Amino acid sequence: MPAMADRHPVSVRSPRVRAVRQLTKRALRQRARAFLVEGPQAVGEALASDATLTELFVTGDASTRCELLVDEARRRGAEVHLVSGEVMASLAQTVTPQGLLGVCGFVDVPLARLTRARPGLVVVLAHVRDPGNAGTVLRTADAAGAHGVVFSDASVDPYNGKCVRASAGSLFHLPVVVGASPAEVAASLRAAGLRILAADGSGSRSVDQLDESGDLSGPTAWLFGNEAWGLPDDLLALADEVVAVPIYGRAESLNLAAAAAVCLYGSARAQRREAKPGAGGDCTAPGGDCTAPGEAL
Repeated sequence: MPAMADRHPVSVRSPRVRAVRQLTKRALRQRARAFLVEGPQAVGEALASDATLTELFVTGDASTRCELLVDEARRRGAEVHLVSGEVMASLAQTVTPQGLLGVCGFVDVPLARLTRARPGLVVVLAHVRDPGNAGTVLRTADAAGAHGVVFSDASVDPYNGKCVRASAGSLFHLPVVVGASPAEVAASLRAAGLRILAADGSGSRSVDQLDESGDLSGPTAWLFGNEAWGLPDDLLALADEVVAVPIYGRAESLNLAAAAAVCLYGSARAQRREAKPGAGGDCTAPGGDCTAPGEAL
């Protein structure tokens, strides 16, 4: 750590600490266009991306354990603050802080930027309020090779601390759009050539049936709603088709993140099959790479 930071560690009553603590509130995050990333994994993902990390708060112990991350943050222009465990506990949103917390600029992109890239697989979250579920869907979309995730204007803030943690770094891996209305999103994605599928138990066909008929192989946007009450009629009307997730056992339903995984991997598998009809062909499927013949997704 720089000598200046060692001699003058930041106190819990510091104006800077108070200002950073305010970023736990959505309205103040939006005003500052900044959010918190907590722990070595999240800070590392931020530094590995195009995100702007402006400040890093680190305890003495973490500065030793995470020396390379601290050095990289400083090299990238972040202001590094040495803090006590008390200060870190006042800033962190976890029960057991890991001693490293960064302030990062917003990373979302305009809807037009996503559609200009001609995406093949997109997630649209409409009225999804639970931050843990939303972050897990974001992580699942990343794992399935999706090209973007849209948080509609009535959905949870992707910069909510719980959502950021649940995304496990995926917030920094793929384009995220925030604040557009579902109708605007549907119109833009359809104009970009995507078929819109709404995941809902009222669907007349299941994900499996669409896969068997070849209807998952084209560019697709999956529309997911609130876990408690699903998608209302006005949002179902935005879709080209309503699709059910099959339940083979006795469970009443799947939670949002599990249902999203079934849908997204169904599309990813179908698109990869379509993109590599024979050995040696080019692959333009989600994720960029083809798996070898027989390799599981």
